Amino acid sequence: MPRNAALRRAGLPIVVGLAVLLGGITVWYAWVVARHLRDDARETSLLLGRVFAGLSDPGPDATTDALLDLARQVRSLGIAIVVMDTAGHITALDNAPPQIGADTARLRSWIAELDLENPPVVQPGVGTIHYGAGPVARRFAGIAALEGIVLLCLAVLAVWAYRTRVAAARDRLWVAMARESAHQLGTPLMSLTGWIAYLRENPGTTGAELAEHLQADAERLERVAKRFERIGRPARRDSVGLGALAERVVSYFRPRLPTLASPVALVLRATGPGPTTLGDPVLLEWALEAVIKNAVDALSGRGGRIDVAVEQAGRMARLTVRDDGPGVPPEVRNQLFEPGISTKPGGWGIGLALARRIVEQQHGGRLVYRPGPNGDGAEFVLEFPLVSQT
Repeated sequence: MPRNAALRRAGLPIVVGLAVLLGGITVWYAWVVARHLRDDARETSLLLGRVFAGLSDPGPDATTDALLDLARQVRSLGIAIVVMDTAGHITALDNAPPQIGADTARLRSWIAELDLENPPVVQPGVGTIHYGAGPVARRFAGIAALEGIVLLCLAVLAVWAYRTRVAAARDRLWVAMARESAHQLGTPLMSLTGWIAYLRENPGTTGAELAEHLQADAERLERVAKRFERIGRPARRDSVGLGALAERVVSYFRPRLPTLASPVALVLRATGPGPTTLGDPVLLEWALEAVIKNAVDALSGRGGRIDVAVEQAGRMARLTVRDDGPGVPPEVRNQLFEPGISTKPGGWGIGLALARRIVEQQHGGRLVYRPGPNGDGAEFVLEFPLVSQT
């Protein structure tokens, strides 16, 4: 296995593990904060109960005791608080950090930090109240920071996963293109090898009898070379008659289809050389050939019929390839045009992906799949902008 592929495969459990870990930490911290909120609600309820009890007690010291109890409870909440009179003298101080001690400079600096955290409150008759955040607020700040870290980690993981997916798709595409190259070259080469074997078995055969077949295979090799030269280059904008183009592709396939065991019939319905679109004839021929080859493979071992129709539909030129094979399984239809996806054992999954790229990205057309009426068979429709006739 290539090193990059091994790293990508090993990285998937890491991503899942990190996501689960971060999610678990977040849930745990949220539960801790929720528990502290419940505890604070309980303490506040007890505090209010004592205040109300002191206010309703007719005893002379009841109110004072209630207020003192209230002060003790406020201190127990852990809120840092400093009360200063109008002259700037500290009249009350609670929950200050122990390292401050009697150091006036540190105390003033700490009060300034409280003011940055919360604006001071001026209370008439009391003075200025400087206060900080309570423990629960600090825990909320902690959970906000944790959420930020989680989101950052998830963003990093998402980018990594996306790049991994793109790299994997690129690897599949390169492998599929290499196999497609071998396949494209293999068909005419096998045909030429067959004709050589035929000549050896029939030495009296004249060249004129085979010239047409050999010429077709030679032209096929030339077209294959031109196809791969087009990859990565802008598509040409020539006037292309789709009827004539379909005739060339069908004429090449017909002599090479099985006729004895599981015969396949290839029927073309077109009126003349049109309709006409603008495009690269080499690439358009490649796209149509890939779709027809897909139909031929669908009928492999069972035989059947393939109908190719060329027609004008409004302002669009349309090529339709229909077969009566087994059709495409529903679970594959959404990925049918992705590189590396194939319904055939040992399939390479490049033909339909390449055809869609040629039709849609390079010619502004549309390539769609339609299932047969009863779930059997398949229909592929290639549509291109029509060249207006003047």
